[in-house]
Amino acid sequence: MEEVPGISIGSRRNEDIALDLMKFIAITTGYGRTSTSGVGFQGGGAASKPEDYAAHLLELYGKCLQAVLKK
Repeated sequence: MEEVPGISIGSRRNEDIALDLMKFIAITTGYGRTSTSGVGFQGGGAASKPEDYAAHLLELYGKCLQAVLKK
């Protein structure tokens, strides 16, 4: 197995952290879902088409990446 230069064990790229954060938010809040089935916070509104759902997720990823880069 080749070593990746400049990356130590346990370090992660900002993009990977932002992706995990986006997944967590999307799953726990139902962000951008096409149907609203659930109790509690329903973030981002409901998407009527798969393209809208994808657009909501990409927007959320951008917000997560900005938040990670600010740390």
